[in-house]
Amino acid sequence: MESNLQELVKELNGMVSSGQLVDAAEKFYAPNVKTIEYDGSVTDGKPATMKKLIDFVASIQTVKKIELLRSVADGNASFSEYILDLDMKDGSNVYLHEIIRALWEGGKVVEERYFKS
Repeated sequence: MESNLQELVKELNGMVSSGQLVDAAEKFYAPNVKTIEYDGSVTDGKPATMKKLIDFVASIQTVKKIELLRSVADGNASFSEYILDLDMKDGSNVYLHEIIRALWEGGKVVEERYFKS
């Protein structure tokens, strides 16, 4: 599965890096996906996770940068390190240096946990 996982992660990261956040999530999130934010808050299930992501993307005015720094896949887990620089519609700027740890089953992400660097 590891070589297949590496291919899936490469495709997912390519979509995210090109700004296709919602499309990537729609394609790769499992129906039972769970996301865990920096503060420990949890979103369960694809419908709730997609709504949260769609609302976040809708609040972005300008994407200044989405840069994948590095990525690795091992077993059923992948880790991707990103820098995101976003100007928001409310006038604020969101600058994130984050690591996303994803757990995979059957070619789909069943859990994502976000870590701030």
